[in-house]
Amino acid sequence: MKNGINLKLLICLVLSGPLLSHAATFQIKNGSKLYNAQLDVAHCEKDECSGQAKILLYKKGSQQVFQTFISNDLNFYLDKQQQPSVNVIQLYNEQSPLIFEDFNFDGQQDLAIRNGNESSYGGPSYDVYVFNKTPQKFVISDELTALATENLGMFQTDAKRKRLITFAKSGCCFHVSSEYAVIPSKGLKLVHEVTEDAMGGEQVKVTTKTYNLSTHQWQTTVKKYPIDDYYQ
Repeated sequence: MKNGINLKLLICLVLSGPLLSHAATFQIKNGSKLYNAQLDVAHCEKDECSGQAKILLYKKGSQQVFQTFISNDLNFYLDKQQQPSVNVIQLYNEQSPLIFEDFNFDGQQDLAIRNGNESSYGGPSYDVYVFNKTPQKFVISDELTALATENLGMFQTDAKRKRLITFAKSGCCFHVSSEYAVIPSKGLKLVHEVTEDAMGGEQVKVTTKTYNLSTHQWQTTVKKYPIDDYYQ
C-alpha cells in the first residue's frame, strides 16, 4: 500500500512539474505612440519569463503585423499585475524587454529587444534595431547592439544633447562612464569619458577625457579626492 502511495505521488510530481513553467503571451500597448507589440515567450514561472520569444509589432490602429522579431532569450520580470514593463532602463535594476526610443537621433523611433544576459557581469543585453526609411522597416544595428552588450546593460539616451551613455566597471572600485555621439554616415564616436579609480582605497582618481568634434582633439584632466569625501 505504501509503495502504491509513493508511486502515485511520483506520477503527480512528474505530471505537475512542467506545468510550473509555461508559455505566455503579453500585449504591450503603452510603450510607443506609434506601435503596439505582442510578446510570445516560451517560459514563465512565477514572476520571471525567459527563453525564445517572438515579438509581433503592429502600427497603432492596425490588426496587420507590421514586423516580426525573434529573441533567443527574452528574459524579463513581471510586475504585480503580471505584466512586463516597457522603456525602463535602471542600472543594476529593472531593464525592460522592449525599449522604444530614437537611438540615432534621426527623428524615427527605434526599438531595442532584450536578448539574454550577455552584458558585463551577466547583465541584460539587447539587440538594437533602427528604423530605415528606405525599406520602411526596422533593421539591426551591429554598432548599437555591441554598445548594449559590451557594457553594464542597455545604454541610456540623452535626446537633448544627442548622446548615448554607457556604464562599465571592474570590481568594486573602478567605474567608467562613456558618452557617444552619432555621426551621420559614419557611426558612433566616443566624445566624453569619466573614469573613477578608487583601487588604492584612500583616494579616488577621476580622469575626464573630452573630444572636440571641431578640432578633433582630446582634452584630459586628472583630479584626486579623498574617498570619504567623494562618495559621501
